[in-house]
Amino acid sequence: MDIRKEIGKRLKQSRLDCHYTQAQVAEMLKMSQQQYSRFENGIFELNYSQIIFLCKLFDISADYLFGLKEI
Repeated sequence: MDIRKEIGKRLKQSRLDCHYTQAQVAEMLKMSQQQYSRFENGIFELNYSQIIFLCKLFDISADYLFGLKEI
């Protein structure tokens, strides 16, 4: 299993569950929509501050994001 792709899949589903667009999340992270898209597609890895921000934004745990447990 490719952990980056799994994280990306969970990010995308969490974003959709919260009714955000990629562009909205990217703006909050102060990056382009294309850059954020690379996280959801498993191309780039998130840094610690981005992980914390997204977990709070989407109201998910880091354990869920990393596939250690389900919601």
